[in-house]
Parts: sequence; structure tokens; C-alpha cells
Amino acid sequence: MRKKVGLYFGSFNPFHLGHQKLAEFLLDRQVFDEVWFVVSPRNPLKRENDLLDEDVRLEMVKMAIKDKPKLKVSNLEFSLPKPSYTIDSLHAFSSKYPENDFSLLIGSDNAKVFDQWKSFQQILNEYPVLVYPRSGFNKEGIAKTYPQMKWLETPLYDISSTEIRRSIQQGKEVKQWLHPTVYQYIVDKNLYR
Repeated sequence: MRKKVGLYFGSFNPFHLGHQKLAEFLLDRQVFDEVWFVVSPRNPLKRENDLLDEDVRLEMVKMAIKDKPKLKVSNLEFSLPKPSYTIDSLHAFSSKYPENDFSLLIGSDNAKVFDQWKSFQQILNEYPVLVYPRSGFNKEGIAKTYPQMKWLETPLYDISSTEIRRSIQQGKEVKQWLHPTVYQYIVDKNLYR
């Protein structure tokens, strides 16, 4: 039987409870059989300066999901040319795991700039693209531009990795946004300071 797998790409810098809760919500609603977090070594649309080493970010995701068999983490992009382009990664996943049906899971912030993605039309033609809401983004405008995208009705997980990094630099508490082992890892390794 074919598995429906949601591919959730990200820097995960750091991986936080918003990422995990969204994935678990989609599993509970049987949108997917599994969700795979794909750690991106470098996003071509983001600045690289405060990006932790890819292996450190991979390790944080592993820690957070180790007791969740339907949540997986993938380092497939580590072996692809940098920067990683989603279309190439999707093709690599389909080639490596032909028994699965893959969908791309993106936030409305990414949907807004989807036309800046390499071969974005090809992605839309070849893979289901599911969009989860993020605050401050106009669903109507994006939905009109990309009628092929499917909008998900999910809770709003208003946590951002950027905000977590900023809070750590300012000495503010971030424990409430992170899996306990990830939080402890960040503290022990003195990350983002």
C-alpha cells in the first residue's frame, strides 16, 4: 500500500514545537501517513549568516521526534548540490522512494514568494502543494495566483525560529517553544548567543 508522505522542508534553525505540532495535527487528521522533515543545508532565498551547521540542525530534529514513529527526518539534501532547489529534491525523493506519494508542505509565507522558486510551475504540475496558514498573509491573493495549491485548515502556530534566535540573543526565555531535549541542547552548546 502506498504511503502519503508530507515533505516539510526547512532550515529548522532551530526546530520548534510549531513545526512538530503542525505535523502531528496533519497526521491526526489523516492528511498524511507520515511527515518527513527535510533539513535544508542552505535555502537560496535566505541569508546564511546565522545558520547553524546542517548536522547540528539535523540532530535537533532527531531529538525532538525520536519517540514519534510517523515523524521522520531526512538529510537527503545534504548530498545534493548547494543551494538546494525544491524541484531537484522532490525528484530525488520520488526516485529514491518510488513506493510513496509525496506532497510538498509549505507555509503561506513561502506560497507568497512561490514564483521565485526554481521551476515553481513544474512543482505545481507534478506534486500536490499544501499550504498551512501563517499570520499576516493574505490567503485570497495567494489562492487566486495559485489555484492548484490546497489550503489547510490548521491551528495557527505562531512561533518562528527567527523569533527564538532573537529571544536567545536578548536573554529571554524560550523553553515554552522548544522540545525539552532541544532546549537543553541549545543551552548546553551555548547556541545562538
